Parts: sequence; C-alpha cells; structure tokens
Amino acid sequence: MKVMTALFGPTDAVERAHALKEAGASGVFTFEGPFDVFTPLVLASSVKGLDVMSNVAIAFPRNPIQLAHQANDLQLLSEGRFILGLGTQIRAQIEKRYGAEFDKPVDRMKEMVGALRAIFATWNTGERLDFRGEYYRHTLMTPTFVPGPNPFGPPPIYLGALGPRLTAATAEVADGLLVMPFGSKRFLHGTTMPAVRAGLTTAGRSESDFEVVPEVIVSVGTGRDDDHASTRMLLAFYGSTPAYRPVLDAHGWGDLQPELNAMSKQGRWQEMAALIDDDILHTIAACGTPAEVAAHVRDRVDGVSERVCLYQTGPIEVDALSEIVDSLASS
Repeated sequence: MKVMTALFGPTDAVERAHALKEAGASGVFTFEGPFDVFTPLVLASSVKGLDVMSNVAIAFPRNPIQLAHQANDLQLLSEGRFILGLGTQIRAQIEKRYGAEFDKPVDRMKEMVGALRAIFATWNTGERLDFRGEYYRHTLMTPTFVPGPNPFGPPPIYLGALGPRLTAATAEVADGLLVMPFGSKRFLHGTTMPAVRAGLTTAGRSESDFEVVPEVIVSVGTGRDDDHASTRMLLAFYGSTPAYRPVLDAHGWGDLQPELNAMSKQGRWQEMAALIDDDILHTIAACGTPAEVAAHVRDRVDGVSERVCLYQTGPIEVDALSEIVDSLASS
C-alpha cells in the first residue's frame, strides 16, 4: 500500500520529506492551513521518487489560470509526481475568511476542472483557448504566457469531497477523489463508494479510470490517558461543522453536531473535546500502537484503495510511520 503523510510547513520541508521517504512514505501532501499549500511542495519536489500533492488547495479563491501555472510548475519540478488536489471548503470560510463566492459549489467545482483541462490542453497541444462557462471565461492565451508542452503531461486533478453530490461529480470529471479525513469505514463503504460508482456510471467511466484516496486521522499512542487528547480536539472541531454531520449520522451520533457547533461559538474547545468518547474516537481515527493503527487503516480501505493519506494533528514520528508502513506491507 502506498502511504502518504503530511508536511506541516515550509521551513523544514526538504529535510522532513527526506526523512519520511526513508521511513517508507511514498509521498507527502499539504493542506490549506497556517502556511501556503504549495510552497512546501515546491521544496519537497526535489526529493526524487516522492509523490507530492496538495490535499487540498482551496479552489474558489483562486483563478484557474493561476492554479494551472502553479500546478504545471510543480509537475515540472517533481518530474511528473505531482497531484493537484482541490477542495471547496465551507461557505463560512470561503465568504468570511477568503472574501470569495461560494454559490453552487458543485457546479462551480466541475467548471473549475473543465477550465483547468482547457488551459492544460492549450499549453500542451497548441489548440486555441476558448473556455466559456458560467463562472470562468478564458479566451486569450498569447505566446508570451504559454509555458509550452509539459514533458510529463498535465498533472492529474483530484477533488476532496464528502457529500454525495460532490462525490458523484468528482467521479464524473476528476482523476481521483480525496476522501475527507473525518470519516469511517461505514461511511466510506456505505455512502462514499456508491456515490463514486454513480458518478462513474453517469460519465461512462470505469473504476480503473479513477483513484479513490482515503485520508485517515491517525493517533499513535502508548496507552496513556492523554495520548489522544489533541485528536479528540480535532474530531470535536470537525464534528462541530454542519457539513460533517452525515458522518456522525451514519453512526447515530448526529445530535452531537449542533451541540458541538453551539459550544464552538462560545469558545468552549476543551469541553467539546470531552464529548468525543472512546467509541467516536476509535471509529473515526486510527488510534493505538503502530500495528493497531495499520490494522484500522487496512480494515477501513480494503477493497477501495491501495493508497492512503495519514493525517495527524502534528508531524508524525518517523519511527512510528516506519512501523505503520511495515505493518501495512505485511498485512
């Protein structure tokens, strides 16, 4: 199984990427957090044989031309090992933090992918750029701004999705699905994969044309009571968001979401974490020794994917990652 894990910032990206590769990681990814999502990948792309992926870059505040240039550069720097992962985020973040528009996110994201493909085609084949959509319009590409054909081809485009409409749309238009980390085996197999298959059927595509990449929250511990405190806090944060209620609903925990949401607005973060009991913790996150983490991951993704992204609240210990990778390889 290919295992990817997170880079958390630019300052140690090269050293960290080397260490993670030595521990057995097949790739590294970044997320749109306190640092720019692309800068660490530029640095890590110098590590030969390591895949690099944005997981995810928030799409709507960015323009397709801007994204296309960043993705094309990373595809060149990594020698064809880059995956452009895009996500929608939620309305409040897009409108209030980014100051961008969020209306009709599924249609907008599908059109974003179409615009990117049109731009890549112009650069790689010389065909005239003539993309006219509801949200994006690109009809001019003078030679000064054309990077020329990428020797490694255009980068694949993966989309992060949770809800069935965006998941199905992802399967229609993208190269892969990045399954959001706040999830479970039941939700992956019972909700996500049926939506993927529906989208593929609509587009007349086969499962071999499409990759599903689950991301799993990992919490490695030795059995102390406080081993998973930061993970409980992370799950409480995710669980407070209405968009993630369907995961809780799948297990009969849906009433927890509005309670967490109300507490988040009052800044009661520690109290929120206390509501994440062991059942929720061990269902959504892979917790325990490296071998126990690996067993959880394998059980969750078996039959769905041979690539997985491991996500922690902070950088994973290299020795723990090595043990997880070894356990996955032997299972």
